[in-house]
Amino acid sequence: MTNEQLFPLLDEFQIEIPSWGFADTGTRFGKFHQAAAAATIEEKIEDGGEVNRLTGIAPTLAVHVDWDFKEDQDPAEVVKLAAEAGIKIGSINPNLFQDQVYKYGSCTSPLENARQKADEHLEKCIAIGRVTESEFLSLWFADGTNYPGQDDIIARKRRMESALKKWHDAMPETMTMLVEYKPFEPAFYHTDSADWGMAAHFARKAGERGKVLVDTGHHLPGANIEHIVAFLLDENMLGGFHFNDRKYADDDLTMGSIDPYAVFRIFHEIRNAAHRGTDVSKIAYMVDQSHNLKPKVEAMLQTVVTAQELYLKACLVDRNKLADFQANTDIVGGEELLRAAFYSDVKPILSAWREAKALPADPLSTYRASGYEAKRANERSARRPDAGKGTSYA
Repeated sequence: MTNEQLFPLLDEFQIEIPSWGFADTGTRFGKFHQAAAAATIEEKIEDGGEVNRLTGIAPTLAVHVDWDFKEDQDPAEVVKLAAEAGIKIGSINPNLFQDQVYKYGSCTSPLENARQKADEHLEKCIAIGRVTESEFLSLWFADGTNYPGQDDIIARKRRMESALKKWHDAMPETMTMLVEYKPFEPAFYHTDSADWGMAAHFARKAGERGKVLVDTGHHLPGANIEHIVAFLLDENMLGGFHFNDRKYADDDLTMGSIDPYAVFRIFHEIRNAAHRGTDVSKIAYMVDQSHNLKPKVEAMLQTVVTAQELYLKACLVDRNKLADFQANTDIVGGEELLRAAFYSDVKPILSAWREAKALPADPLSTYRASGYEAKRANERSARRPDAGKGTSYA
């Protein structure tokens, strides 16, 4: 394919980055501090704007309501700050897992006060989403049980259905509900939304603007994620992605750091669907990673650039030739066609595209030479004297 054919496809590709990807993070054993890490929504917007300025494909910042919005904070002010940084507020992510009232679940809890708290929180999230004009309400649930007999599985299923329907109908018509799934953790006996089939069921029950969100880390070992993606695409139930990578389970490693071929295969199925005439323009490409050790902005730049590279590689596949190989049961021919696209050097194409957009040819190198990291570390450390000085265990 020529640059003239590829550039419009690159123009279409955008990926949302998460506010929490710029904050101090860690493991369940402790949080690891970095001097340049963002501690406020203002600082997260500043970092998100820098990533978009250098890459040109990360125009929205996902927000986690309880982590990003103070009780008295006007969402309109946050929208204004984002606009000044050259970005917009993206998906709204409720927090239905940290409050002590959610010990036995949120909307599926047998306790009425927990379900009421979840309803009140979602009302707040949807109200914020109206002001920010967010397209997506992204729902992940820690709900489940740890022991047989702890609660009635079907009763919990029905509570989930009821809650999602209520929240779906409360959303503005321009908003889509994304229902995520995860096979385990922190619910180790049964998880209420444990796989893509359950998530699709809940999304359908919620309403016509309910779709499935695929987190690439939320699968059991050996799961064929691109098969799930292809199936959901054909059923018009794929709403979006949380991209990350993993070695064992939900490790939230940098996208493509472990298995870039897996991400390529996902994008290949999406381009396959587009080739068949499926509308893929509404799919939300989003990042959900925990940069515990890597510098925050550098890790996000790595991710965004990797996503663009792997998407472009998937665009290189000659799908008419692939169809011929498949029709003639030429297994090797079909596989080699994919491998050739995956191993293609797409950096010259991306450099030409970035030049046409007045973007730096190498966003990461440009960032490293800019002094942004050291400057923000000095500014933020001055505001937070303990920043970057050791590890806090809570």
